[in-house]
Amino acid sequence: MVRKRNISLTALSLLSFSLADVRDGLGPFLGVYLQGKNWTPDEIGYVMTAGGLAGMVLTTPLGALADGTRKKRLMLAVATIMIVLSATAVFHCRFFPFVAGMQIVQGIMAAAIMPLLTSITLGLVGQKGLAHRLGKNEAWNHFGNFSTAALGGIIGYFYGLSGVLGVMLAMGLLSVLFVFLIDPALINYDVARGLEEKKGAVPAPVGQLLMNRSIMATGLILFFFHLGNAALLPLLGQSAVAVHHVEPAVYTAATVIIAQLTMVPMALWAARIAEKRGYGQVILLALIALPARGLIAGFWHDPWCIVPVQILDGVGAGLIGVATPGIVAKIMRGTGHVNMGLGVVMTLQGIGAALSSTVGGLFAYHAGYSAAFLALTGSACCALVLFAGARRWLPQFGKELVN
Repeated sequence: MVRKRNISLTALSLLSFSLADVRDGLGPFLGVYLQGKNWTPDEIGYVMTAGGLAGMVLTTPLGALADGTRKKRLMLAVATIMIVLSATAVFHCRFFPFVAGMQIVQGIMAAAIMPLLTSITLGLVGQKGLAHRLGKNEAWNHFGNFSTAALGGIIGYFYGLSGVLGVMLAMGLLSVLFVFLIDPALINYDVARGLEEKKGAVPAPVGQLLMNRSIMATGLILFFFHLGNAALLPLLGQSAVAVHHVEPAVYTAATVIIAQLTMVPMALWAARIAEKRGYGQVILLALIALPARGLIAGFWHDPWCIVPVQILDGVGAGLIGVATPGIVAKIMRGTGHVNMGLGVVMTLQGIGAALSSTVGGLFAYHAGYSAAFLALTGSACCALVLFAGARRWLPQFGKELVN
């Protein structure tokens, strides 16, 4: 039994590693690829927004499905395969409606991954071990992003962006292998949806979720966080290619590598802070890092700005990646709707991330890249103000932020 558990937890770590290159599709490489095919920044923003909005519409139902299903591993494998296939299709047809359609498929499948992975994790380790395990998951995820970005950059240098797709295909196959190495008998399916471990526990009415002000506050804070964050990395790559004429694949890989190397220790540190002091300090530090990142990108007009900008990206994303599922699981404990609650929060953050590409693309096209970075910074400041207000005016939310 102990051996099976160790194998399952190791497989969960490796799954987090391999999914890193799959979950976001081609990520920032897509923007650079389409730019090389004479797409304008606003057109790139539109197709990325289409995928984000599609995922947003179905995130909450997918979270509810993750709560209720016992076929979590199969669903995760199917989502992985569909993302890989849709990303491959984009390389064979660059007709705008087709690319938008493939981004929609990717957006929907990607929206299913976090609730399913969180549900499997919670079912394996329970509420007490969740913060520690989330830190490990995120550290492996970021290490996976670093490794595949480095490999993609090297392969991309010799074979172009099609080499990046090859790396993604390999990671997709590994993800399917690792997910089926997790023993389903070790997953407590009641705990996986947020019910207490006692026998006879039943889910609370869904209406309680919709009336939960702590969940809504979390969602709104993350809406503005991702509105200010999501488009910054793709725009940074596009700006460097357009203005400074850097090598697209190598520069884009460098932006990812710097951030992911920072995120690994940040995720582990976030887990320690959350275990000792709660998720409040983790979220606050993430919200402070984002405006600083946008200001540097907006005022430092040099390819080397990627170093501080992406280190701060690593700080913000590394912390928020642990805090988001953790705080939702804490707020929704005992309701039986943890992953549906996570779906609501992800819907709001997904709207922000989807709109970020359009907002950033429009500003970049009509006012320049610096204006785009500063506009995104304004949204990041809104997230910080909302967090401070919710902490003060919503007592229950304030209590959930501390241990």
